[in-house]
Amino acid sequence: MGISGWVYPNWRGEFYPRGLRQADELDYAARHLGSVEINGSFYSLQRPGSWVRWRDAVPEDFLFAVKGPRFITHVKRLGDIDGPMANFFASGLLALGDKLGPLLWQLPPTLAYDEALLDTFLARLPRTHAAAAGLARHREQRMTGRTSYALRAAPERPLEHAVEVRHPSFEEHADAWASLLERHGVASVTADTAGRYPRIDRTTATFAYARLHGDRELYVSGYDEEGLDRWEAWMRGHLDAGRDAYAYFDNDVKVRAPFDAMALIERLARA
Repeated sequence: MGISGWVYPNWRGEFYPRGLRQADELDYAARHLGSVEINGSFYSLQRPGSWVRWRDAVPEDFLFAVKGPRFITHVKRLGDIDGPMANFFASGLLALGDKLGPLLWQLPPTLAYDEALLDTFLARLPRTHAAAAGLARHREQRMTGRTSYALRAAPERPLEHAVEVRHPSFEEHADAWASLLERHGVASVTADTAGRYPRIDRTTATFAYARLHGDRELYVSGYDEEGLDRWEAWMRGHLDAGRDAYAYFDNDVKVRAPFDAMALIERLARA
């Protein structure tokens, strides 16, 4: 359990102690949480050195989820993406090693359900670190000098994927979408978005993934005791069934995300 991103100026003096260097914020967050989503990768390709620095800033049992580039999901809209996919995997995320958890692919609100397009995209996703490294070797020329050394010896470690959808047509095709995800072993993200976007709570992989954007006001509202009760039950249900479960709070506007995540961690730590 954790938060979506960790660099938020309005968290300073609220969650982060006053005077804490920005360079130490990930270390501080990692001492209070079990995981974070790296969301800078959604906006642009990150430098190889950044992935190494983040890996070395957190404890051994910490996990990162990594958000796939919007260039693939929002600009290219899942089509003609061989080069961009290779560039993404070449950029350095495999250097996270065993601290790399699921990859999150968030589809735009304007992308409707298209089974053929989605099937092709899901089939392209590499299922191991070694397969991702093989894909990365087809990176574009512009990646020269921006490629991670981790590509040389990527292991056959599994690589998991989860997809968050936002177009209402996915609710209309929820059964077909769940079946498609299950066929590819990809998780359906359970998204709490205050009713703005579809909430499709289906188990389609060997793990479960939730994103909590706020249950009353998107990105703003915190979770009260009743709200935390629901997500504790959701987590325990998956864990009791033998599945890994990930939950990331993204209600960051009023600095609720880290405190709600810590509250849920505390609840699950109880017998």
